[in-house]
Amino acid sequence: MEMPRLFDGRLKMRHLLLVDALSRQGTVVSAAAELHVAQPAATRSLQEVEDILGVELYERGPRGVTPTVFGEAFTQHARAVLAQLTQAGRHVVELAEADRGTVVVGTHLAGSNILLPRAIAALKRDHPYLTVIVRESSPEELLLELEAGRIDLVVGRLTAPSGEGLIRRPLYEESIELTVRSCHPLVGTSGIRFADLVAYPWILPGPQTTLRREVEGLFARHGLGLPENRVETTSFLTVRQLLLDTDVVAVLPALLVRDDSRLARLPVPLEAVGHSVGVTASATRTLSPSARAMIRTLKEVAAQMSSTGRTPEQEADDPDGTGHSGPGRPR
Repeated sequence: MEMPRLFDGRLKMRHLLLVDALSRQGTVVSAAAELHVAQPAATRSLQEVEDILGVELYERGPRGVTPTVFGEAFTQHARAVLAQLTQAGRHVVELAEADRGTVVVGTHLAGSNILLPRAIAALKRDHPYLTVIVRESSPEELLLELEAGRIDLVVGRLTAPSGEGLIRRPLYEESIELTVRSCHPLVGTSGIRFADLVAYPWILPGPQTTLRREVEGLFARHGLGLPENRVETTSFLTVRQLLLDTDVVAVLPALLVRDDSRLARLPVPLEAVGHSVGVTASATRTLSPSARAMIRTLKEVAAQMSSTGRTPEQEADDPDGTGHSGPGRPR
């Protein structure tokens, strides 16, 4: 196979945008809609880029397209190019306008309740005209956005060590707890066993998450199957409202619920279910000044939260340092 000629003028930016959209959307129609082009134009562009490369990038099927091994490889490089161009444009703007840059932060559950809001507030005190954009999604979707340069960094659970083009910086450890509403029948009950909880409805993390796999392992270790009466979601707003309205049991990071007196923790140990919260960034891209400022602030806030020897969870539960939780707070 001859080396494809990618610098002879035939490969266009629209080709790179198309393969990125196709790999995410899975159909030509959806990719065309995202790019605001007609479906025949998208089909023609796909044929063009495949002719340039001399390989088939996608397998066509009745329900859409699936990337081939060539498609997966080329999409990864296309996203890297798009990410670098996005960063280049923003870097020029930041150099021209000094303190008026933009940082785009992805977040998911852990870290989004205490750490990120405090860091944003601190950053805005020093850089009032710096724009912070927060996008919430599943960890897997955020990593795709990070790879494509649509976000600068991800704040949340660290599910793997650095590698594969990513740099992960841990900031603190956070526990996972079984959470219910404060008027739940089990609140105040002693000697609760894990098996006692199966009779209640549950909220579980989405099947694509690491936490879900850990929860499945927890049930398996107790010789139990997953609850048949369950909801699966990664939306905290949905989880919180269901907790307040019903007798569901939810598996949540501790910081998400520690400052809500309407929610309570069940004293049931979750063996080996916990995680590091931190920042994930691309190892192949130079961070913009705004992104570097955001990371510095996240580190400072995490350090301040534990500067007295208390964990961030304790800091959230006792912000004034008196050693007492807030009024009505479940312990």
